Amino acid sequence: MKFYYTVSTNFYGNTNPEELILKYGSPLYVYNEHILRQRCRDMVRLVDYPHFKAGYSVKANSNIHLLKVILEEGLNADAMSPGEIFLLLKAGFNPNQILYVSNNVSVDEMKFAVDNNITVSIDSLSQLELFGRTFPGSNVAIRFNPGIGAGHNEKVITGGKKTKFGVNIDLVPQVKDILKRYKLKLIGINQHIGSLFMEGEPYLKGAKSILDTAKHFDDLDFVDLGGGFGIPYHKQQGEKSLNIDYLRHELNILIDRWVKDYGKEITFKTQPGRYVIAECGVLLGRVHAIKQNSSTVYVGTDIGFNNLMRPVLYDSYHELEIYRKGNIINSDEVSPVTIVGNICESGDIIAKNRPLPPLCEGDIIGVMDTGAYGYSMSSNYNSRLKPAEVLINENGEDILIRRRDTLEDLVRNFCHS
Repeated sequence: MKFYYTVSTNFYGNTNPEELILKYGSPLYVYNEHILRQRCRDMVRLVDYPHFKAGYSVKANSNIHLLKVILEEGLNADAMSPGEIFLLLKAGFNPNQILYVSNNVSVDEMKFAVDNNITVSIDSLSQLELFGRTFPGSNVAIRFNPGIGAGHNEKVITGGKKTKFGVNIDLVPQVKDILKRYKLKLIGINQHIGSLFMEGEPYLKGAKSILDTAKHFDDLDFVDLGGGFGIPYHKQQGEKSLNIDYLRHELNILIDRWVKDYGKEITFKTQPGRYVIAECGVLLGRVHAIKQNSSTVYVGTDIGFNNLMRPVLYDSYHELEIYRKGNIINSDEVSPVTIVGNICESGDIIAKNRPLPPLCEGDIIGVMDTGAYGYSMSSNYNSRLKPAEVLINENGEDILIRRRDTLEDLVRNFCHS
């Protein structure tokens, strides 16, 4: 097995993992600006229709410096909380570039978005009633459940019969009643079928479903087809990327036909998160212990699940690279080892029985494709410090974009008597 991703992409630019760890500490999130910009451009060019706008789902990674790059590349944004709205505004997004996709939120959260002139997408009939009573006569969007779900784990399937998200399509008459009662103007509808689909068909079925729903409403301004575009987490095994060209071809046909039938050239949107940000991120950490318990060889690192939740939360797979003295190790001599972190939990496992070259204490492990749902899901569990984040810019220079936690950060928010 050969380990090649960061070499083939010149991921670390003018530096290497050893230098980065010595300079910024371990563990460490590293992002590559060039890869980020390329993925942004993939999404911006997804559809040829002139009134198309890709939007970035901020929950995947909300580092303000990365948001500025995404804005420069022409993407809009979807926010899930007032905090994400706040960060987007600080990064330079205009209110009309932000869609607040709410889910079971308070009036105060709705008001925060409304006061900032940001469109609110409502997720249920009860929340639509609440919005109408509070903001009668306002513009609003509604998230519908297309009846179709897809994703790499049941916890991230957000459409279909077993999800908390969206208004069922058969409730359109009730939606219209509430809109009329509170004189609300429905300006857009949106959906999301789930996260990490690698075949285009589920997305196209979801798109057809939401477009059929859109026909029930006159004079919409936009339809958001959702996100969930997957990336190949098994590159070393030859997994292919999502066929964007096929998806583009089919979406172009679908949208062109629908617009002609609807009689109005509305805006079409998408809301990718993972596709934009995942592949531009690598999490680096240091090997501190190697031992054998029974038949299992454990490689102990400082990459606990406080830094990367996806493996423990979703049983997710991330490819690994091993570095020694700054250089990647490739060897035909491999044996199965289990890579674990430093958290006091048996589930603190990065990779089980992974065939890797012989490792030594002091080696650096790189966890691939961690730009999405890596730092954004991190915590101070076990009172561990959150890592720093570094950007390798287009010139290959390393730039600190978030400092490492200090011990003082652990007590900064406590109240004093």
